[in-house]
Amino acid sequence: MTQDVPTDQELRLLAIRAGEALLLRGQTVSVAESCTGGYVVKLLTDVPGSSKWLGFGFVSYSNLAKQRQLGVAALTLEKEGAVSERTAMEMAVGALAVSGASRAVAITGIAGPDGGTERKPVGTVWFSRAVRMSDGAVGAMASQRRFQGDRDDVRRKAAAYALELVIEP
Repeated sequence: MTQDVPTDQELRLLAIRAGEALLLRGQTVSVAESCTGGYVVKLLTDVPGSSKWLGFGFVSYSNLAKQRQLGVAALTLEKEGAVSERTAMEMAVGALAVSGASRAVAITGIAGPDGGTERKPVGTVWFSRAVRMSDGAVGAMASQRRFQGDRDDVRRKAAAYALELVIEP
């Protein structure tokens, strides 16, 4: 994906592709969002028939919401911060556990215009994908991206990347 801001049409097509990929694999997805504030779930529910493959959408904007909804450890938030690899992983694994979905995607970041630091500047976003394996085990991965632009640009780019994580096998 380029650093270009995705258009509404591009986001719509990504959401359609995500739904098609999930249907093809016989999977369901749940999404845990912080900085995107429900944008990914909005894009997914814009696709007719999304109830066949979309389970839960969590907007866990505050640390308390991350803890209560998704089981993110208070120690993780204290030591690593809300915008961290570990928090993203705990969000995705928690969303998977609570929802019973086949896979979950989590997003936590700093959309701006404030809130950034030298170590975690505005545009820093952590993503995680957790997948339930056929034997019941859970596999998870995390990745960080740094997006340029204003608050809307960062959120749109983050939503697009999250949809790509849903599409990937």
